[in-house]
Amino acid sequence: MSKKLVAYFSASGTTEKAAETLAEAVGASLYEIKPQTPYTRADLDWMNKKSRSSVEMNDRSFRPPLADQNAHIEDYDTIFLGFPIWWYTAPTIINTFLESYDFSGKTIILFATSGGSGLGGTAEGLKESAPGAVIREGKLLNGRQTKETLAAWADNLSM
Repeated sequence: MSKKLVAYFSASGTTEKAAETLAEAVGASLYEIKPQTPYTRADLDWMNKKSRSSVEMNDRSFRPPLADQNAHIEDYDTIFLGFPIWWYTAPTIINTFLESYDFSGKTIILFATSGGSGLGGTAEGLKESAPGAVIREGKLLNGRQTKETLAAWADNLSM
């Protein structure tokens, strides 16, 4: 039986709710990926080209600093990694998180929340940030998710 972690970044609380339900459904520990400087509503205004999120996402090499590095990745075999979709991909803080730990030999299963787009090529785009890990496409967890539905989805992943 593998030890599981649900690690997530949530700017507005939507991804946090999905992560909490998923962690409960699969019997996983829960870890919140927090930026050193929390995002404000103005920071998340994707209509403003000068907002923090817009600036970060326009420079894919940008790595927002983390508030801590206490995820203890070495204790887990499978990591469910969640985030909101920004500009059709994962926010750059997900790259910061992946580059802050050694994920060699780990399986990372992505999940996301989105107002309109899917995961697209997100898994492929994150591979460079987690060398030695297996990154698997997961699914969008939009709307109300039940523990039963998420447990069934995780069981079908054949971990």
